[in-house]
Amino acid sequence: MPCWKINEFHKKKEFPTRKLPFLVQPQKSMNLFDAHSIVSDLGLFGVLAIVFAETGLLIGLAFPGDSLLFIAGVAASGSGAAILGDAHLSAPLLFALTPLAAILGGEVGYVIGNKYGRGLFDRPDGRVFNHQKVLATEKWLRKYGTGKALVLARFVPFVRTLINPMCGVIGLDKKQFRLWNIVGGVIWTELVLGLGYILGDVLKGSVDKYLLPVIGLIIAISLFPVVIELFKEWQSKRYKD
Repeated sequence: MPCWKINEFHKKKEFPTRKLPFLVQPQKSMNLFDAHSIVSDLGLFGVLAIVFAETGLLIGLAFPGDSLLFIAGVAASGSGAAILGDAHLSAPLLFALTPLAAILGGEVGYVIGNKYGRGLFDRPDGRVFNHQKVLATEKWLRKYGTGKALVLARFVPFVRTLINPMCGVIGLDKKQFRLWNIVGGVIWTELVLGLGYILGDVLKGSVDKYLLPVIGLIIAISLFPVVIELFKEWQSKRYKD
């Protein structure tokens, strides 16, 4: 048989393939520290669980709070599925339940701090949990007032996790804490979710391109009053000296 016919024979002939059971396609594993992964793999339940853990449990220090809310808002928008793939969340349920998760987390954090926090934070050599954090919380609350301090703390990573149990440690009035915990929880969640929901309809391409600038803007806006207060304090000390 001529060579060209042999080549033609091999091109046309289809050899059956057999799937081997031990050859499994690698799957992307879920990552609890990645906002996109949480929304895609766990959906609304994952968003609520992480928000609760970050604001109520000390293990929530490493969880993505602002970025998770922003991406969840994008996933609930009309263009969310196109931007994030299969990730899509119900907007009414997301906006109704997420503030409740943040508020409940704050309440649990307060109770943990009030009952068990003294032994945890009364350590001079602790890297994260130490007595200096308690003193800093007391100073923060006295300087800015309970309302402003608790609302602003929601927008600052790490601080929003530690502020609630430390309010319990110092014995902050329960009714006063509960009021501003509700206000702060609603403002934080609805604002960041709302930004993601609104921008979800105007974003083009990957959401990751806009994620860091948006989160940075949120933190900058929330810290602006604190920076102003620190600047005023620095000026007053300067004139006294």
